[in-house]
Amino acid sequence: MELDPVILALTQNRLDHISHQMGWVMVRTARSPIFSQAHDFSCFIAGPTGEVVSQADGIPIHTGSGGFGVRAILRDFGDVIAEDDVYLLNDPWAAGGNHLPDWVIARPIFAGGEFVGLTCNRAHQSDIGGGAAGAYNPSATEVFHEGIRLPVLRLVEAGTMRDDLWKLLMLNTRTPHLLDGDLRAMLGSTRIGMERVAALACELGPETALAYFAGVLDHADRCFRAEIAKMPDGVYEAEDRSDNDCFELRDVTVRVRATIAGDTLAIDFSGTDAQIRGFKNSSLGNTHSAVYTALASFLDPSLPHNEGAFRCVDIHAPEGTIVNAEEGAPTTMCTVFCAHEIIHAVWKALAKADPARGCAGWAKNVFGISVGREASGDRYVFYHGAAAAGAGAVDGRDGFNQIGHVCTLGGLTMPNVEVYEQLYPVLFHRQEFRLDAAGPGRWRGGSGADYEVEILTDATHSFRGEGLEYETGYGVNGGGAGAAGHMHLRFADGNTQRAPKFGLESTGPVRFVTQSPGGGGWGDPLERPPASVLRDLRDGIISEETMREVYGVVADEAGRAVDASATAALRARLGGNGPGANLRPMTSSS
Repeated sequence: MELDPVILALTQNRLDHISHQMGWVMVRTARSPIFSQAHDFSCFIAGPTGEVVSQADGIPIHTGSGGFGVRAILRDFGDVIAEDDVYLLNDPWAAGGNHLPDWVIARPIFAGGEFVGLTCNRAHQSDIGGGAAGAYNPSATEVFHEGIRLPVLRLVEAGTMRDDLWKLLMLNTRTPHLLDGDLRAMLGSTRIGMERVAALACELGPETALAYFAGVLDHADRCFRAEIAKMPDGVYEAEDRSDNDCFELRDVTVRVRATIAGDTLAIDFSGTDAQIRGFKNSSLGNTHSAVYTALASFLDPSLPHNEGAFRCVDIHAPEGTIVNAEEGAPTTMCTVFCAHEIIHAVWKALAKADPARGCAGWAKNVFGISVGREASGDRYVFYHGAAAAGAGAVDGRDGFNQIGHVCTLGGLTMPNVEVYEQLYPVLFHRQEFRLDAAGPGRWRGGSGADYEVEILTDATHSFRGEGLEYETGYGVNGGGAGAAGHMHLRFADGNTQRAPKFGLESTGPVRFVTQSPGGGGWGDPLERPPASVLRDLRDGIISEETMREVYGVVADEAGRAVDASATAALRARLGGNGPGANLRPMTSSS
């Protein structure tokens, strides 16, 4: 069928708009603040062959592996898939999931009696059982410590909820009052999406609609290949590392070999370290999703974002490594770490092929979770998301001062402090941009934050301090690295206790205190416009010492204007020390 390019573009836009509509329904109806406030879910649409045709809503680490889950549904139920059925899954090996807390609700779409695809919602549940409340168990050494494993299940059959299965799910969570409402919100969002996609398919006619669904995938494939073909052929190698396996300090390295040949790209993880004891091992679907996230953010942002875009990308992830763990390994943290290392390693490799588009490193977040009981007796799960770290800079833009994990690319919403104080038994004492933590550069990295919140009840804290004590936001093209993070607990008697990178600890009321890490800088800091440097000084992001000794800028006595002649002389002197000199901030707020 010859496709009309105008209708093709409108079809992609309609599908993307429907994805957004599903997300709006979820935000308005979900029970948990992790969805209604933070948007830790993603809605996407797949065609009848299981390829994702729209992933316009939510978080890329969710949607990039969406096709793995959909194809598992088609594998297990393809011969009997029917209208008014709904499917549920989460397992990384049996069901194409990425990690156990992310549950997928998928609803088949029929138009004129013909199966045309599925609408899906992947959402991070507040608790799924396992050895620690809140869906993150840093003590886990196998998947069975992490929560309930779900193969592809038919949750709704011919429009009727399977009550026996629903009761099973409610028994395997510490927060059934949240899970019940959240799953119903997921069901509602996919129903709205199903109805709208079905309407689109009926407008076009089922056969024509399927041709256009295939067409948007083919168009993305052509666009992506053309973008790859612009880059020089060659083999580009890079790596990124963690300094721990969740139990002890040791290097754990992700190694990437990117091979560009014409309009194809091969990503080979051979040489990557073996899987570890801790819960940062990546499932294969999660690794694919992290690679796609890295590519989509490095290349032209106007490229279509659907699964067709990545047909020309061949990924080799050896089984038994941290990027393709064997069945049974703990994986709950993989969507953040080691996805972070995968994205950074791919960025570094591609930057060797195209340095101008190099992305400075996003700092690894250090915030954890506090779990306790409300006055009603119900459990609450409080994410310290307001302690988020700084992002890396790119050519033309400073890094965001605070933002969610790199795997979210900004799709995870920062919480509103006042709302969270109403929803949880907490009191915020401090949340401000951190001083002298941003990686210096022509474009500086994000600053990170000084964060202090009081937990007003007894609570168990799940620490996730990957970005503690070492620099994780690397600089590029002459930029400097951001500062490392710090985290501790402050008790009522004034004593403090250093928090571990990973671990569980129960306390009475306590203050959770964090200095989150800074993102990396892009380019020579001596080329940063003096007015921007002065603004950072006045905003409390850099000190006067850093302004002078790193950026070579001198202000007048009032600190309100740049002394142009003194700045020129100082920069000439500092520039004589060679490229990359004086990249680190001179002071620290830690």
